[in-house]
Amino acid sequence: MADEQQIRDRYASAGQSHVFDYYDSLNVDEKEKLLSQLDEIQVERLDSLLKSALEQESAGTSDADIKPFGGPVGRTTDEKLVADCSKVGMEAIAKGQVAALVLAGGQGTRLGYDGPKGMYDIGLPSKKSLFQLMAERIKRLETLAGDNNVIVPFYIMTSPLNHAETEKFWESHNYFGLGKENVSFFSQGMLPCMKDDGKIIMETAGEVAMAPDGNGGIYPSMVSSGALADMEKRGVKYLHVFSIDNALIKPADPVFMGYCINQGSDCGNKVCWKVDAAESVGVVATRSGKPCIVEYSEISKEMAESVDEDGRLVYGAGNICNHFYTIAFIKDKIIPNLGNLYHIARKKIKYYDGEKKETITPSANTGLKLETFIFDVFPFSENMAVLDVDRSMEFAPVKNKPGSPADSPDTARELISAMSKTFVTAAGGKLTGDESGICEVSPLTSYSGEGMEEIVQGRKIICPFSL
Repeated sequence: MADEQQIRDRYASAGQSHVFDYYDSLNVDEKEKLLSQLDEIQVERLDSLLKSALEQESAGTSDADIKPFGGPVGRTTDEKLVADCSKVGMEAIAKGQVAALVLAGGQGTRLGYDGPKGMYDIGLPSKKSLFQLMAERIKRLETLAGDNNVIVPFYIMTSPLNHAETEKFWESHNYFGLGKENVSFFSQGMLPCMKDDGKIIMETAGEVAMAPDGNGGIYPSMVSSGALADMEKRGVKYLHVFSIDNALIKPADPVFMGYCINQGSDCGNKVCWKVDAAESVGVVATRSGKPCIVEYSEISKEMAESVDEDGRLVYGAGNICNHFYTIAFIKDKIIPNLGNLYHIARKKIKYYDGEKKETITPSANTGLKLETFIFDVFPFSENMAVLDVDRSMEFAPVKNKPGSPADSPDTARELISAMSKTFVTAAGGKLTGDESGICEVSPLTSYSGEGMEEIVQGRKIICPFSL
């Protein structure tokens, strides 16, 4: 059992002794649950985190601080660049230097699905979940990179809400052939919700109101879970991090890995160039001379519409949550600076009313959450690289419910089908039948179109197909 007096002393020293206001009204089990929760919270850090976040909020930014990104921008329309980078990336993969990590803490609520989003089936003929599509792409990549000894370790960041269910899902599917020892799970961090004066909010008499610390919570969680230490032990030098909701994600993409390695970059961002100036997406830019992501709401209409000599949008490098890091960058630049990354998010936070002895659900903001974004670390980079990729082949967001006109399971399914048909025609196959039907090339058959010639060249392929 957690030491009650020791915990009381910690919270009193931090000016948070009010969390024990209703302690005596709790039963034995409720007391133990509260003590356990309080013991895990690093209450000593809260004051400094809040002060740093409030300073950032009050400082604000101006258009004058924002300039176009001036670092290297590669484009996958350059066939020589793709070939050269793929070779370098494959060599790193073959040496066991590359790992993949997916941000999978979200639920499928917006999709009308009651469960972790990674378990969602977007309706392909194979009925494969988003998790399975990713796992099989990794498996294919391991095969392409060499013999059976090539391993791309896969790390899955969950949330407290879906951690157990996610682990059980992978176990029930035998880790999709990747091997239990090569798939690791760790949970996103949580922080207490606070009032404006920094006091912790109690949601019930015996429970602190907690909230996820944002996808930037990946960094402290990698340390506390041992994931970062495991990567170092395995000899991993390069990490590919991406979101669960892209059905076309290419985990450990050798082209992206190779491009960043060739550039000598400590950090990299794969992007899709904006289709027009009004597209509501954050872009890679610089702020006060440092690389960053600038939200579309932060730049003027004139800036958004400005183009270069080739007619491309200057602020066009659309962020799709697809990042490269060296392990050294995470260890030496990110981890030591975590305390300066938090932002304020003012929210309607449930709170316990001691007089009414009930939890109140407010209609207006009652407090704040501290959160970080994964891209908040970009300013630490000394040599950031950007790779612009073909949206139709690499970005199929699954965010909105079925039937939605954009970023839905339907649009993602159509993009996978279109890519599969492109794989066939590029390899010399001829499509026949109902080409409007949903077609699918298994990730185990081809990672990015390679190896299709021996299957389809010179043959008629009847649509819809599943290869």
